[in-house]
Amino acid sequence: MTRRTLTMSLVALAAATSVTLAACGGGTAPTSSASGNTADGKVHLVWDMWASGAEEVEWLEKTAEIAREKNPDVSIELRTSGWEDYFTKLTANMSSGNVSCLTSMNGQRVSAFHQALSPLSEEDLKIAGISEDDFAEGAFEILSHDGKLYGIPYDVAAMLMFYNKDMVAEAGIEAPKGGWSFDEFLSTAKALTNEKHKGFGIALGEYQWLAMPIAMSGLQPVNEDGKLDLTNPKFLEAAEWYANLVTKEKVADPAPSASETAWGEEQFLAGNVGMAIAGTWNARKNYTNEAGFTAGATRLPQGQAGPLGLVLGSGFGIGSSCEGAEREAALKVLGALVSKEAQDHMAHVGRSYPALKASQDHYFDSFPEDIREEVKVAFDEAFKGVVGQRSTGTWPQLTEYLTPNLVPVYTGDAQMKDVLEAGQKQFGN
Repeated sequence: MTRRTLTMSLVALAAATSVTLAACGGGTAPTSSASGNTADGKVHLVWDMWASGAEEVEWLEKTAEIAREKNPDVSIELRTSGWEDYFTKLTANMSSGNVSCLTSMNGQRVSAFHQALSPLSEEDLKIAGISEDDFAEGAFEILSHDGKLYGIPYDVAAMLMFYNKDMVAEAGIEAPKGGWSFDEFLSTAKALTNEKHKGFGIALGEYQWLAMPIAMSGLQPVNEDGKLDLTNPKFLEAAEWYANLVTKEKVADPAPSASETAWGEEQFLAGNVGMAIAGTWNARKNYTNEAGFTAGATRLPQGQAGPLGLVLGSGFGIGSSCEGAEREAALKVLGALVSKEAQDHMAHVGRSYPALKASQDHYFDSFPEDIREEVKVAFDEAFKGVVGQRSTGTWPQLTEYLTPNLVPVYTGDAQMKDVLEAGQKQFGN
C-alpha cells in the first residue's frame, strides 16, 4: 500500500471510530507524539490512552508511576483522550507517521488500526519480560491480526446476561443459570414482562446486541477466512430472532434513538427491565447499582451448536514509528504496564478483569464481600470455552452503519435481513 493510499484510507476511517463496547469520554490529548531524550538523559516516551473520567485517569497515572519505578531511566508522558477522540487522533498520527511509542489498542479495532503498531516478536517479549503462559487462555488473540501479535492485553472480557433477582423472585421463576437454552431465555423474558416492565433490554451497542445472534447461531459475523459474513443463513436467522424480541415477542422495548447505544444496560441499571446483556467490565456497576435492586449474572444461553462466547479486551502496543533505543525502552515499559503490580492495582480498584492470571482473583476484592463468590462463579461461566473475536478492516465503519439502522428494525419500520444484506454489500471484504 502506498503512503497516499494509506493516508486516504485513514482519513475515511476517522469518521467511523465511534463504538460502545468500552467506556467513553473525558480528557484531551495533543496529536503530536514526539519521543526522544530529556535534559537529564532519560529516554522520553509518550503513552497514549483513552479515559472516561477522573477515576480512569487516576488508574492510568498509578500504572504509569509503577512503570516509572521499574524503569528509572525512562520518562513516561501519559496522555489521555475520550474514546472517540482517541481513534480520530490515532488516525491523524498514522497519516503523519508520528504514532506514539506506547500506543493503546482495543481488540475490536486492531484489524483496522494494526498499521499503527509494530508487530511483537519472541525477542521483543523477552526484552519486555512477558510470557504468554502467564496470561489468560486466548488473551494474546485479542490484539493479534493475520498471525502477528500487535499488543499485550491488560484485560480480558466476555459478555454476561445480568438479571434482576427481585423481579425473578416476584415472578416466581427459577433464576437463569449456565447451560440454559434460548427457549428457556425466552420463557424467562416472557415471565418477567408485565405492565410495569419488560423482561429484556434490547441493545444497540456492538457486542451487546451481536452477542445473542453469535451465541444462538454458533457463528461469528466474520468467518474463519477473515471475511464479513453477516448474511450467513444461520447468523441471519439468529439476528432476526433477536429483533423479534421487540417486534413479535414484545418482551423488550425499542431503543428511542441511535444515541442510546447503551439502552438495554441503562434500562437494567434503572430497574426497568428484568435482564440485559453487558460486558464483564461493567459487572461492578451492575452488581452495585444505584437503583437498589439485587442483581445476578450468568453466561448467555446456548444454541444447538453448543456454547460460543468471545474473549474481548484491550491492551498496549509499540507504535510503528518507534525505533532504536526508544523502541527497546518502550518494550521494557510495556512489560511494566502489564506487570503483576500494575495488574494487581487495576484489579483492586475494579477497573477491569486482568489479563494476567495471577492478578485475576484480586479483581473480586473490589466487590462487596457477600457477593464475591457469586460474581466469581458468573465470571467462570462467562469465560468457559471463549474464543478470540474476528474482525475486519472495515469493522469500525460497519459498526457506525449498524447502530442507527437497528433503531427502525426494532420499531418494525425496517427488516433485519435488509439491514444486514446492505451492510454485507457495503462493507464486505
